[in-house]
Amino acid sequence: MSYDIKKIRSDFPELAELIRGKPLVYLDSAASALKPKVVIEAINRHYSFEAANIHRGVHYLSEQGTTQYEKSREACARFINAELPHEVIFTKGTTDALNLVANSYGSLLSAGDEIILTTMEHHSNIVPWQMIAEKTGAIIKVAPINSQGEIILDEYKKLLNKKTKVVSFTLISNGLGTINPAKEMIKMAHEVGAVTVLDAAQAAPHIKIDVKDLDCDFLALSGHKIFGPTGIGIIYGKEDLLNKIPPYQGGGDMIDRVSFEKTTYNELPFKFEAGTPHIAGAIALKDAIEYIEAIGFKDIEKHEKEILDYATDKLKQIEGLTIYGTAKNKTSVISFTLEGIHHQDAGTILDQQGIAVRTGHHCNQPLWAFYGIDGTIRASFCFYNTMEEVDLLVEGIKKVKEFF
Repeated sequence: MSYDIKKIRSDFPELAELIRGKPLVYLDSAASALKPKVVIEAINRHYSFEAANIHRGVHYLSEQGTTQYEKSREACARFINAELPHEVIFTKGTTDALNLVANSYGSLLSAGDEIILTTMEHHSNIVPWQMIAEKTGAIIKVAPINSQGEIILDEYKKLLNKKTKVVSFTLISNGLGTINPAKEMIKMAHEVGAVTVLDAAQAAPHIKIDVKDLDCDFLALSGHKIFGPTGIGIIYGKEDLLNKIPPYQGGGDMIDRVSFEKTTYNELPFKFEAGTPHIAGAIALKDAIEYIEAIGFKDIEKHEKEILDYATDKLKQIEGLTIYGTAKNKTSVISFTLEGIHHQDAGTILDQQGIAVRTGHHCNQPLWAFYGIDGTIRASFCFYNTMEEVDLLVEGIKKVKEFF
C-alpha cells in the first residue's frame, strides 16, 4: 500500500460522520483507535459463518474458528517478532495482561524484594503491582523523570540492585508521548537479574516493536489501540518464564487433567487462556495487524512525525497554552492546559465543534501530581489524521478561549 491519506481515511467509516453537524475530527486515538472496514468485516464474517467454540470441537465450524484464531496468534507473534507463537497469550487487553504478569510472576516474590516502576506509568502498570506488593511484602520504588518528561537514567540506575526482581515500565507514555530508552533500561535491569515487563499499549500503533531486539521478558498490548476490537490483547512472555510461573486463572482450556485431588495444567499458550475467549476479537486482530503492516511503520512514523511537529508548532503559538511532555524522543501525543480554563470545559466546547480530544488525568494521576496539575487536554494523532485537522483544533482552541 502506498501512503494515500485519502484512501486510508476512506477505510475508516467513522471519519465520514458528522458530529453536531460538523465533520468529525478524531484526536483521541491514544484512548482507542478507530476501526477500518477490514476489521469490522472480519468480526461480521466470524459471527455470520464461523460462530462456534474453538479448540474442543471436531465439527467444521469449530475447526474453522480454531484455525483462524491460531493464525491470529501467529500474526501477533510476527508483529512483535516473537520467536514462537506460543509465547503469545491472548488476554482482554493490556490491563488484563499486566494483571496476569503481576499475579503470576508476582507470586514468586518475597518480602523485601523490589519492584521498579516510573513516574509516568498508566494506572494499569501501577495498581496490579501495588496489590501484589501488599500480598507479598515486596517494595515498590519509582524511577523519576525530568520536567521534559524523560526518565532520569542515572537515578533509575541507582535504584537497581540485587533486591530488584521486577522492572515494569511503559515503552511510550500515554500522557506525554515520551518514547523511553527501553533497550538500555532492560539491559541495565538484566545486569542485576531483574525480570522486565513492557507496557506497549501506546507504542504498538506508532513504532515497530521487536521483542528479540529489546530482549524484554514480558510485553503487553491492546487490540483496540492498534485499530482492532476492544476486549482483546496479548501478553508476550519468554517461553522459559511462561513455563516457570503459575496460571493466572483456572477453568476450561487451561487444564490437562482435573480430579478433586489434583489438577495438572495445559501446555503453552493454553495454560494462561482459561475459558471461552473473545474469539471474534482475536480473529479480527489479525486483520488489524495486516492493515498496519500494509501501510508500513516507515510511512506511519514519517506521517505522524510531520503531524506532531506541525501541531506542536501551532499550539505553542497560542497564548496561555502549556504543553506537558517535551521529550526529545516522543510520538504523536500532545497534552496541554489552557490558563484559567478547566480541561473538561475546554473539551466540551471542542466537542461542540466536532473535535474529539481526551480530558482528565488519562489514568496518570501520579504523573500529573509531579507537574502539580490535576489533568490535561490531550490531543493524540495517528496515521489517519491530517494537517487540516490540526488547523481545526487550533481554531477550536481559539474559540474556547473566546468563550471564556
